[in-house]
Amino acid sequence: MLKKERQAHIIQQINVHNKVLSSDLSVQLDVSEDTVRRDLQELSEEGKLIKVHGGALSKSFHFTLESSTIYSLPEKKSIAYKAMQLIKDGMMIVLSGGTTIRELVKSLPPDLNATFITVSVPIALELLDHPTSEVIFLGNKLLKNAQMSVGAEVVERLGQIKADLCFLGTNSIDANFGISDLEWEIIEVKRAMIKCAHKTISLAISEKLNTIQRLQVCKPEEINMLITELDADDPLLEPFKQKGLSVL
Repeated sequence: MLKKERQAHIIQQINVHNKVLSSDLSVQLDVSEDTVRRDLQELSEEGKLIKVHGGALSKSFHFTLESSTIYSLPEKKSIAYKAMQLIKDGMMIVLSGGTTIRELVKSLPPDLNATFITVSVPIALELLDHPTSEVIFLGNKLLKNAQMSVGAEVVERLGQIKADLCFLGTNSIDANFGISDLEWEIIEVKRAMIKCAHKTISLAISEKLNTIQRLQVCKPEEINMLITELDADDPLLEPFKQKGLSVL
């Protein structure tokens, strides 16, 4: 595979999943990890990603004060509009992080009176601009790469909450394996978020469907609803319906 093809694959993977591991890319591309690291370094120098130990992060996922390009923004806006219809006055809602969740927050009606609980620094900052809703940030150890709080204290505090809805930004989702991610500390927090809510809604662009990461967050049966940019009758969503998920 030519270097341009390798790097195009790397950019596509990081756009869809927000984070990539050098070891996974080495297997996917059938090249050495040294080759992958050189590609990541070059792409980092070109400003196309953020190189970190063991892999790289999407620039759009990583919050900065400067504006950044959001991958699949029209699709994420469509998902946010659908998700917004589920939120009512008086609800208590738990939010994870991610660019799709950020679009959801941006789309909230200005007169909405709800309580939002989040572990994500970018989402908490975005919620500060909402005039009538209460914002609760659960802080503890800050995982810098994901810009979210993790650890036993966060998990314990989530266990003391009974929320109406949990909106989960999703890295990968498969009809048989469920939701998966890459980092154990993030997974522990997401599991606690799912347990504390009456209903869990997974938000995912269609490119994330039928993909699997290394670690399982939850089984498909633990998710109540899947929201994508696709029409509800799209054939790609049929396996998820068969697992009992509502689709929107």
